[in-house]
Amino acid sequence: MNILLITQEDFFAGSTYSVSYLANALAERGNKVYVAARPNSLLHELIQKYPRVTFLPLTIKSRFDRNAIKLLVRWVTEYNLQVINAQSSKDRYITIFARWFYGVKARLYHTRRQYPMSVGGYLQRKFYVAGTDKIISISEGLKKIFVAKGFPAAHIAVIHNGMPAARYQQWSESEVQKLKEQYGIKPGEIVVGSISRFKRHEQIIKAMALLNKPEIKIVTAGVEEGYLDSLCKEFNLKNPVIYAGAVKGDVVLNYYKLLTVNILASITDGFGLVLLEAMAMGTPVIATRFGGITDVVKHDVNGLLFNDGDCETLARQIEILIGNPAQRQRLIEAGYKTAYEEFSIEKTAANYEALFQQQSKHS
Repeated sequence: MNILLITQEDFFAGSTYSVSYLANALAERGNKVYVAARPNSLLHELIQKYPRVTFLPLTIKSRFDRNAIKLLVRWVTEYNLQVINAQSSKDRYITIFARWFYGVKARLYHTRRQYPMSVGGYLQRKFYVAGTDKIISISEGLKKIFVAKGFPAAHIAVIHNGMPAARYQQWSESEVQKLKEQYGIKPGEIVVGSISRFKRHEQIIKAMALLNKPEIKIVTAGVEEGYLDSLCKEFNLKNPVIYAGAVKGDVVLNYYKLLTVNILASITDGFGLVLLEAMAMGTPVIATRFGGITDVVKHDVNGLLFNDGDCETLARQIEILIGNPAQRQRLIEAGYKTAYEEFSIEKTAANYEALFQQQSKHS
């Protein structure tokens, strides 16, 4: 198949990496894959690593950008595109307009990766459903949210994100040791952290204050220096907080190796690739019981879950994972299996391909 993946808003690192992994995996299965995105964007940089994938520069100025729509129409003919998979807001609009106003025959799918801050009213839902062959949700949890907002369940297919196994090899013991020396982490010290851009970090700060173990270090990667200082003061937190700042994807796995426990306190994640990364690195996870996170983390099987806002439970769970070696090891071993077997990029690509082919038979 000739497949175009298109995204304009590659600001969320996890989602952007997911698109790049999917593009390469589909290409490795023998498909001709094109990726349209802003030139010099993060996705552009990532796609350059994959020789089987062709990058097409595309800047969409608005949802009604006529030039972008015409360029898309031209590509459909020039590259004989059979499938278009749009990933973000502007992409969703121009792909539907290309179909409705210019008669584009390629099958059209919209992938939803994040919690929808707004999906408009009846007319916008009708627009998305009538304009696509299917909407793809990256988790059952996220699908439930869309169904609750009025989208027909039958129009939404669930295909989980996946990670290439080679991704989990992008760390080194020497680099981990350098980071420990840089941040003053001594052998045997307990370190609690969050490797993600700013989500609901205030819950982590409050839970650590409730735990009242000032000897535990806190590491954050993805938030700016000093960003949590006011929260630390508000909750009278005595623990040292280490700010790693923005960390590039090709070195971020080393940071999980610093942690005794990794926490994702989020009510926006449609999936949570950072959870898979932590599991693959042998770091036990605690996460919010929300949306697609529950597709990845099964409570007391491969991690622990807490309800959003329940900082008392979060504090108890941190204490369990730092004080119960047997339970900690059990969760780590189950986490390895989750990361390496249940959510592989090969499985993700095969499921996308199967959906595209199934829809082809009915078109």
